[in-house]
Amino acid sequence: MDKIMKFLTTEQKKFYDDNGYVVLDILTDEEKSELSEDFDQIFQAKDGANLEATWQGNWKTDEEKKNEVQSIHGLQMYSAAFTRLLLNEKLLDACEDIMETPNILLHHTKAHSKPPNTGSPFPMHQDYHYFPFKNDSMIAVFISLDASDPGNGGLCVYPGSHKLGPQEDVSNVTSYHYLNQEKFPIEKATPLTLKKGQIVVFSYLLIHGSYYNTSSDRVRRMHLIQLMSGEDVPLAMMHLSDCQGMVLRGRCFTREADIKKRHRKFMEEQIAAQSGM
Repeated sequence: MDKIMKFLTTEQKKFYDDNGYVVLDILTDEEKSELSEDFDQIFQAKDGANLEATWQGNWKTDEEKKNEVQSIHGLQMYSAAFTRLLLNEKLLDACEDIMETPNILLHHTKAHSKPPNTGSPFPMHQDYHYFPFKNDSMIAVFISLDASDPGNGGLCVYPGSHKLGPQEDVSNVTSYHYLNQEKFPIEKATPLTLKKGQIVVFSYLLIHGSYYNTSSDRVRRMHLIQLMSGEDVPLAMMHLSDCQGMVLRGRCFTREADIKKRHRKFMEEQIAAQSGM
């Protein structure tokens, strides 16, 4: 008997299973406006801080172009609108359908803003290499706060590539991961044209990247939420972030209850993460 979906149609679930991603309309106009306004206010408030997040490494093909993109992690630490987004019932229904578990935990969130003319491209990569998990339950929730397409640095994917499993990380720079760009050229990827406020949910094994923002006046802002199953376990202590492990739906009882042991474990994880273990 087929599992009853909470939000997705059976066609959308099959599309996700086959392709590794699905585009959804979830947010109301009011939610889109609030998130957009708070996004801008957060970045304006942090103007002057070092927010540059252009992908490093020898993958680049055009060193002459100026590349820039601003990034802030953990927007839920700055605005309640982004906290409410984490607990959006329709969004969690959709994620539960995709992840096939009622126990959904936060891994991290981050936001990117690509300016016109100079917005950095992102090489084809898998998020897996940043935070590998035993059961590969990790998904990304990509909220496009602006209408996006290849012209303003939009997202592109290799449909079905999540079925290939982890591919070789060829990065020559610590903390930046990407695949062989000749094996997975961005020119052969499938571009996603998204309306303002649309959401793409995709597997962390899906090969994806994004284009250079060549538009003259179109910024591309996005907010990303990474979620994991309460039953999954990390294969390495990497990418420790604000609110990591927060239970957004269901339950997770693996957290250490002894506060002294938990603090000691936290410090050990921090040291392991910083040492690249």
